[in-house]
Amino acid sequence: MSAPRRSVVALALIASFMVFVDSTIVNVTLAQLASHLNASRAELEWSLNAYTLSFAALMLGAGAIADTLGAKRAFLTGLLVFTLSSAICAAAGSMLMLNLARLVQGAGSALLLPSALVLATASATDEHARHRLVSWWAAAGGAGMAAGPLLGGGLVALANWRAVFAVNVVIGIPAALWAWRTMPAVVRRSRRLDVAGMGTATAFIGGLVFALIEAPVRGWSDPAILGAAAVAVIGLVSFVAVERSVRAPLLPPRLYADRGFAAAAIQGSLLNFAFYGVLFSMSLLLQQGRHLSALVTGLLFLPLTGLISIANIGSAPLARRLGRPAVLALGQAVVTVAMLGLAWASTASAVWPMVLALIPIGFSSGLLVPTLTAQSIAAVEPTLHGAASAAFNTSRQIGGAIGVATFGPLLGTAHDLGSGFVTCAIVAAAASLVGLGVTALGRRTEVPAPSAA
Repeated sequence: MSAPRRSVVALALIASFMVFVDSTIVNVTLAQLASHLNASRAELEWSLNAYTLSFAALMLGAGAIADTLGAKRAFLTGLLVFTLSSAICAAAGSMLMLNLARLVQGAGSALLLPSALVLATASATDEHARHRLVSWWAAAGGAGMAAGPLLGGGLVALANWRAVFAVNVVIGIPAALWAWRTMPAVVRRSRRLDVAGMGTATAFIGGLVFALIEAPVRGWSDPAILGAAAVAVIGLVSFVAVERSVRAPLLPPRLYADRGFAAAAIQGSLLNFAFYGVLFSMSLLLQQGRHLSALVTGLLFLPLTGLISIANIGSAPLARRLGRPAVLALGQAVVTVAMLGLAWASTASAVWPMVLALIPIGFSSGLLVPTLTAQSIAAVEPTLHGAASAAFNTSRQIGGAIGVATFGPLLGTAHDLGSGFVTCAIVAAAASLVGLGVTALGRRTEVPAPSAA
């Protein structure tokens, strides 16, 4: 591998790590944010969901944006936006400023992630090399998600919550200079940008998440909540209408007409709903309920997040051996039982039963994500693979945002976090059980391929 190509691959891996580490690293800062910035439960939920919201909304059109701007320009723009917004997060004097910066940070991630993959694979000499690079890129993202709580806990212990965001600046500025000097330009492709589709999708996702987060505080009859719900409904209806009329839709209507893809998207959303909901609620339980430090909390999350990367590697061979439906059914069944075990373990005075319950949850989730990703792509024709990948990942992000918004109120007040967490874990188990039902239903309705004549 030539030096320029090694440089591009290294930058792509760094970008993937940075984007996914920020999806989990903020969880261990929640207790300090509540104390230092007087954050309410809803504001804490926004510190996670503001990032997810803009990331999900722009991810649908990220491929088209990268094609329109050119991959190198999109990468540099995304990296600079991500770095600058991280600096604002680190300097924030209020939760409003922090959460607005997190919204911008998510937009930078949506630009950064797909353009990094395009640049890394552009110089691949053959299909085998391309697949290997994609695997490295995915593994870097998995490592980032796994490292997030531990890295965040260490930074909070050494300094405070501001260091969690400041570290992005320390990495981002040298990375931007490195990319500007060494990254080759990739030929831009003429592609229509579905601005109306992205706008209506953002209205739908934003209105829905706002209503779910703010309703427990404001009440469902509050004018702001009713307005947000109306924006969500109008956004959804408008999105469907736009996608049926534009020449280059973000989500071709025939995509969701495929039952196999729709099932994978639903299951991905349910998985993230349970995973990120539990991550959020357990962070508060351990820090505010059990009064553990951010560093100890990060260490306790390692069985959950650390095993994901390990299981990612073994998912493909297992799927080849057993078949994707069997892997999905096994993984979802284990997560369902383990979530119920986590609910029981959380009532013990010791922490180790909870840690043991996290092991099967982390490993099974690591099996499910790549299997569902492969299932979503395999369900549609090759011309729809790009749209299917974007739509599947967007559905997962939406599921995670709804999970955090739902589990926040379920967790209850600081005086009753224990019983609230039991409720959260049971709801997570129910979500996984629904996913298992979708898998079983899909297998029963599967039409066998005709035998060869």
